[in-house]
This record gives sequence, C-alpha cells and structure tokens, in this order.
Amino acid sequence: MKIGIVCYPTYGGSGVVATELGIALSKKGHKIHFITYTEPARFDILSENLFYHEVVIPNYPLFQSPPYVLALASKMVDVVKYEKLDLLHVHYAIPHATAAYLAKQILQSEGIDIPVVATLHGTDITLVGKDASYEPVVAFSMNQSDILTAVSEDLKRDTLNLFSIQKEIEVVPNFIDLTKFKKHKKDHFRMAICPNGEKLLIHVSNFRKVKRVEDVILAFDKIRKEIPAKLLLVGDGPERQKTENLCRQLGACPDIRFLGKISAVEEVLSVSDLFLMPSEKESFGLAALEAMACEVPVISSNAGGLPELNINGVTGFVSDVGDVDDMAKNALIVLDDNNLPTFRENALKRAKEFDIDNILPLYEELYQRLLLITERV
Repeated sequence: MKIGIVCYPTYGGSGVVATELGIALSKKGHKIHFITYTEPARFDILSENLFYHEVVIPNYPLFQSPPYVLALASKMVDVVKYEKLDLLHVHYAIPHATAAYLAKQILQSEGIDIPVVATLHGTDITLVGKDASYEPVVAFSMNQSDILTAVSEDLKRDTLNLFSIQKEIEVVPNFIDLTKFKKHKKDHFRMAICPNGEKLLIHVSNFRKVKRVEDVILAFDKIRKEIPAKLLLVGDGPERQKTENLCRQLGACPDIRFLGKISAVEEVLSVSDLFLMPSEKESFGLAALEAMACEVPVISSNAGGLPELNINGVTGFVSDVGDVDDMAKNALIVLDDNNLPTFRENALKRAKEFDIDNILPLYEELYQRLLLITERV
C-alpha cells in the first residue's frame, strides 16, 4: 500500500506513535509518505520505502498567523495525486482531520477518491478540541473521516461524551518497539547515581501542569524518609521551576537529579526501579509503557487510560489523582526486595502485549478493510 501519514513531527506522543507506525509499515514493504512541516524524529531518508514531503507555509504580511491548514491541505492534494496514494492516515484531530477533509473534497472534484483514517490521541479531544472556538469544526471533521480510531477506551468515551459523533470509534492502542525499549545493562550509570544501593525512582514528562510533577516530588519525599532512595526527573517544560522550588523547600535536592531532555530515555529507564506518573489526565500513558518495557513497574494515578495499561496490584498500583500518601505507600510495597522482582516481571509481560508486532496488523487490517469499502463504492 501507498500510505500518507500526517502528524506533528516534534511534539508529544502522537508524533512518536505516528512516526514509529510509519517506520514499521515501511519495513513490511508499504510505501510511507510523511506529510509534515519538518522531518520526523528517527526518520531515515535513505530507507527504500520512506518518503518525506515538507509543508511550506508562505509568509504573507496579510496574514496575522500563517494559514497552515490551507498549506497542509494543498500539500496533501499534491502528494496524493502525484504519488498515487491509496489512503491518508492523519494523527491528532487538530488541524489534520480538517485539512484531510478539505483535501478529500478537492480530490473528489478531480475524480480521485482518497479514504481517510483519523486517529485521536488525547489533548486534541480533551483539551483543545472541546474549546468552543474549535468544537464545531473538530466534530465535523471527525465525522467526515472514513474511519475514526482512538488509542484507549477512555479516550473513546471522552470523545463520545464531548462531541456528537455519528460513526463508530475503533480502539487501536498505542504500541512499543521492544527491540529499542528493553532493559540495557548500565550498571556503571546506576552506581554513579546510587553508590550506596539506594532505590532509584524516575519520572519522564514534558513538565506541563497536567503531569502534576509536584506530586512526584511530594510522593518521593515521603518515600525517601522511609528507605534510601534517589529520583531522576527526565524532561523539561513550564513547571520545571516550580518543581525545583519545591525540592528546595523540602530539602530533597540532594536526592533528586534533573536530567533535562535526553534522547536515549530507555537507557535511563533500564537502571530504574520504579516509574512515577501521577498525571491529572492521560489518554494512554506511552511513557509508562516505555518504562514497563524496560522492566520498571509503575505507580500512577487512575486518570484516563492509565488503569487500562497499569494493572493495579500487578504491574504497579493506581491511586486517585493527587493522593500522594497512597502513591508513596504503594511505592514502598513495590520497592520491597521481596516484591520488586515479581512487579518487574509483570511489567514486562504486560508491555509485550503492546509490542508493535501485535498492534501493526490491526492497522493493516483496518487499511485493507477501508480500501475494500472504497472499491465497492
């Protein structure tokens, strides 16, 4: 198949999933055409089946803001026509589903019927999409997609509650590449962080308010008062300064290390004992899945799709949002030397269920079904 993939190439889990999906599809012989404003991360331009088409946005003084939707739709039309694509798969509803609808209408006027799959990832629905400024357009665009998917049952429920959707939403979960995300032997790094055998906890995020990074600090402060422990904070964002200030107020800075943004996060996960994810909202929890693939159990909130991934009492524990006392209590259970090996084993076993080799066929079946429907019409 010749598939066009539209995504945000540099921000958030939706771009990661879209890129990894395209790469995996290309390895199975499909021709994958990325249509974005910059080259996606990990994109291999020398791959036989991967192609990149840049969306160029003209800068006219007339426009207060660049008209990205128009430029994207025009590029989609161009690529579909001249690369003879079979379908378009757009990730993140805003504005990609809208641009896809516009491109579809233009192509139909020229006798070309291009089917569109739209995948919802989270904040495109629960945060941005429900804004009154965008809601009518987002709802219309979703309903005009030929197939609509969501990455969790929780996101599907949210979408149906927030919007008037007249079509079935199919759940295809996020996935993990277990050839990349696996436990690496990095004992020297662990010794540098935990020279006295301390337990090592980790949090990875973009430090936005919804991630509740301060709850990570509050829970860890309770944990370190019970057992020797260290905490790694990976990532950066608007809440970092507040997080650093809280560390200082609690006197916890000697046990906490801010690593900032790092590319090989799997190497840091490999030396960790426990992953903390107290988010206020998570449609799936891709960072938690990456931790589990590296044999790291998870302490999370029960928000959104997290309970679908993190099985309470098996791969870790879930707590109510903001209940740092319960999170700390559960963390101590997991970190007990008698319990930790079992939780590690369970985390990896659960992660294997989301191996890309298991999820990729779901997308391929979906594409084939869509093409058959299009041919009948």
